[in-house]
Amino acid sequence: MIGLGPFSAKTAALATAAIIAWLVARYLLRKTDAPSRRVAASVLLDALFVGLLAARAVYVIRWWPEYAARPWSFVAIGDGGFNVWAGALAALAWGLWRTRRHRTQRRPMLAGMAVGLAIWGVMLTGMSVALRDAPPLPSLTLSSLDGRAVALDSHRGQPIVMNLWASWCPPCRREMPVLAQAQADYPGMRFLMINQGESAQTVAEFVQSQGLTFDHLLLDPQSAAMQAAGARALPTTLYFDTNGRLVEAHLGELTAARLHDTLHRHLQQTPATRKTGK
Repeated sequence: MIGLGPFSAKTAALATAAIIAWLVARYLLRKTDAPSRRVAASVLLDALFVGLLAARAVYVIRWWPEYAARPWSFVAIGDGGFNVWAGALAALAWGLWRTRRHRTQRRPMLAGMAVGLAIWGVMLTGMSVALRDAPPLPSLTLSSLDGRAVALDSHRGQPIVMNLWASWCPPCRREMPVLAQAQADYPGMRFLMINQGESAQTVAEFVQSQGLTFDHLLLDPQSAAMQAAGARALPTTLYFDTNGRLVEAHLGELTAARLHDTLHRHLQQTPATRKTGK
């Protein structure tokens, strides 16, 4: 539900749907002559590439300030930042243009795209159902850097971003400034930064060396939060609504754009007007 390797679940689902679309179209073309199959294969691959490129480009344009502030994030496709409908329209337009002189290839191509979109929809529905059945905010009691006991349940009533991290984890280190900035930008959110398996001294020295400040920096020496959430790797970011219900999950490094997008879509949070209320 959370992801596959370094890719978010939605990115993996999109790639799977695109591959299935290509395979369906190839299957429907199996009885055509070899030259036609080669041309059709080229058109299909080009259409998939154009579609994925357009889907990424439209998403980047939508969240341009966030991507422009961190140029490396343009190519961080594992964040799942794609506009699927823009990609589908671009792929369709490209395919129709390329097959304008080979109309017999259009029906298999359109059928493949239709199947791919249907598979994408089924996967999204499945992920939504899985989220509804996912465990709520864990009822754990962790500790702050000064040794004070903190119950996670005490944060219910506000939208929560729960980040599981460790200082030895390179992607965790890279995304920490993004989360620190988001904490400042979204005062109505609770950002629970839960360190996994490290000592208070190690955590304190790390955040001080990086010049980071978090309001809710918690220690989880036994990695109980990872076990409760079913997380398989670090970093993992979980989003909970005001009732403690899981509404989104992300495995791997976050980009600022993806974080802002998730807060906006799932938790109805908007930026710095965020602070001023304008």
